Amino acid sequence: MHFQWYPGHMTKARRMMQENIKLIDLVIELVDARIPMSSRNPDIDELGKNKARLILLNKSDLAEEKWNDAWIEYFRGKGYSAVKVNSKKGGGIKSIHSVIQDACKEKIERDRKRGILNRPVRAMVVGIPNVGKSTFINALAGKACAKTGNKPGVTKGKQWIRLNKNVELLDTPGILWPKFEDQNVGLKLAYIGSIKDEILNTEELAAELCHFLIEKYSGVLAKKYGVEEAGDGFALLRSVAESRHCLVRGNEFDTEKAARLLLDDFRNGRLGRITLEFPESM
Repeated sequence: MHFQWYPGHMTKARRMMQENIKLIDLVIELVDARIPMSSRNPDIDELGKNKARLILLNKSDLAEEKWNDAWIEYFRGKGYSAVKVNSKKGGGIKSIHSVIQDACKEKIERDRKRGILNRPVRAMVVGIPNVGKSTFINALAGKACAKTGNKPGVTKGKQWIRLNKNVELLDTPGILWPKFEDQNVGLKLAYIGSIKDEILNTEELAAELCHFLIEKYSGVLAKKYGVEEAGDGFALLRSVAESRHCLVRGNEFDTEKAARLLLDDFRNGRLGRITLEFPESM
C-alpha cells in the first residue's frame, strides 16, 4: 500500500502556524502513545525551534504502560518535557497546568527580571489529525470550547482559548507532512485512523495489522475472536469473518466487514493495550 494524504487546508494550516509561532512561548505537541514517533510531524521541530516544548503521550490508556514509561524517558532524554495523558477520560490532565509553568520557567524568570509580571504563558497546541487535540483542550479547559470529532480534519481554523490568568492556548488544525519518506510511518498512521479509511484498502491494512499482532502480541487475536493464529493475514481475516458471522449474499465470508471490525476493535482498545513502536528501535 502507498500512503499519501495532504488536503489543501493542511498547507494553509502550516502557513498559519509559521505566522503565529512568534506569538508563542510553548509548543504543546500531542502524539499518539501507540506510535509516539510516527505520530510526530517532523515539521513541528523546525517550526518550534527556540521555543519551550512539551510532548503529551495522548491515548495512553490504549498503549502498554511499560512502553508509555519508556517513551516518556526517551523524550525527556532528548530535552523535552513529557507527560502521558488520556484526554477522553481526563487522566493526567490535572497535572498539565503545573507542567506548563515548569516547562516555561526560564521564560517566566526572564519576564520577572524585565519587570513583566503575570503575563500569561501562550501555548500552541499542535499534532497530526485524529491525535485528540480538541478533546485535550476541552478536558484542560473543562468545557467544550474546541470542536471534537472522531474523524481527522475537524479543526479547520485557529482559535485562542484562555484557560485561566496564567495560560492561553492557540488551537491549530492537525497537519500531516506532504510526503512520507518511510511508508511504514504511513502504515502505522493508517492503523490508528489518522489517514481517512475511505482512501485505504481496509482488508490489506487489517491483514498487515494481523501480521504485527501475531509477531508482537501472540494470542490476542485468538482470545478475542476464537481463531487460530495461523496462515497469512488474509487467512486470519477470513477466520475472523467466519467467527463473527460476517457474510455477504450467497453465504460468502465478508472479509471487508471483518477488516473494519478488527480495525475498530484495535482503535478503541478492545484488543487490549497495544503499542506499535518501541523506543529502542529509534
